[in-house]
Amino acid sequence: MELSERFLNYTKFDTQSSEESQTVPSTPKQLIFAKYLKEEMEREGLEDVEMDEQGYIYGTLKANTKKNIPTIGFISHYDTSPDCSGADIKARIVSNYDGNDIELSPGIISSPKKFPELLQHVGEDLIVTDGTTLLGADDKAGIAEIMQAVCYLRDHKEIEHGDIRVAFNPDEEIGMGAHHFDVEKFGCEWAYTIDGGDLGELEYENFNAASAKVSIKGVSVHPGYAKGKMINASLVGMEFAQLLPADQTPETTEGYEGFFHLIGFKSSCEAAQLSYIIRDHDRDKFEDRKALIKKCADKINEKYGEGTCTIEVKDQYYNMKEKIDPCMHVIDLVVKAMQECDVPPRVKPIRGGTDGAQLSFKGLPCPNIFAGGVNFHGPYEFVSIQVMEKVMKVIIKICQLTAKYND
Repeated sequence: MELSERFLNYTKFDTQSSEESQTVPSTPKQLIFAKYLKEEMEREGLEDVEMDEQGYIYGTLKANTKKNIPTIGFISHYDTSPDCSGADIKARIVSNYDGNDIELSPGIISSPKKFPELLQHVGEDLIVTDGTTLLGADDKAGIAEIMQAVCYLRDHKEIEHGDIRVAFNPDEEIGMGAHHFDVEKFGCEWAYTIDGGDLGELEYENFNAASAKVSIKGVSVHPGYAKGKMINASLVGMEFAQLLPADQTPETTEGYEGFFHLIGFKSSCEAAQLSYIIRDHDRDKFEDRKALIKKCADKINEKYGEGTCTIEVKDQYYNMKEKIDPCMHVIDLVVKAMQECDVPPRVKPIRGGTDGAQLSFKGLPCPNIFAGGVNFHGPYEFVSIQVMEKVMKVIIKICQLTAKYND
């Protein structure tokens, strides 16, 4: 099976996860694709293939040598983002992209004027949507690349390698992907998530992350007789939002700059709920941000009375850098693999998180490698077939170089 054919087949499955759910996986439709993947892994000759009741799939391409080679792993997630529909995806290939606008559907245009990233892929074959759904390259491209790489190694026994472990999991897009990942069962010395963006991306620094749920309790009184009595929770919620720095939001920050992001605001006169995510690469600044948002709640209570504002802050994940720094050989190996595959490495911090961050804190060093997708989580998402092929080659090269690790 060709790499592009494998990926296009995966896009037919709707695997959108849900932040509202309490189940694992968060949506039952994810299990439909998980069962398909398990069967595909078995058909392709992987061994020790198993899937638990929560949809975590593990398998092994067995070593073809008796040399002492570290067992390494490759991981991707199969859920797609709740931000955009992943149902009835109509993917197609734009062959030999010429640098002009792409009409996804009548009236829906993907233009390099709005998405200059397109110009990096002139002359390549792009897989795009019809402009009504996301594509799912995040992270079904990663799954396809891993599967294609292990199939290549299976068929080319002249390439020496140790045990290669493969895992696919649900619910990464809602921050839960690594929560039930069995690191001990996976049994690797280190691993890589294939879940990054465009060509050459290599990431081992990510945000420290927390969520904050702010609840405002208002006092509802007939508006004709409300003077001195009403506390309008909607207005108090707006006041709370204005207490946070206006220049520290996602749309005003980049690089290593952190932010507060208001992702939801539900309100009435009687009650309001604000949902935030808090992000910063620097751990001390991260702690300061959490303290600041709590102080904002204190200010509201000082003005309107104790109990008007309550806040719940929960840590989600931390910057994997502190776990990768002591074992930089896992990064050096990828850099060498990319260079030998004519891929210029682009090491940069993730302005987000990956399953690899949580796995690194569970004892499995796990940096993140590019999967090739661009414009994730929206209808203008695309992926280059040539970049996907580069990812596959980098995975194969990592396995080759790992075979020489103890030489």
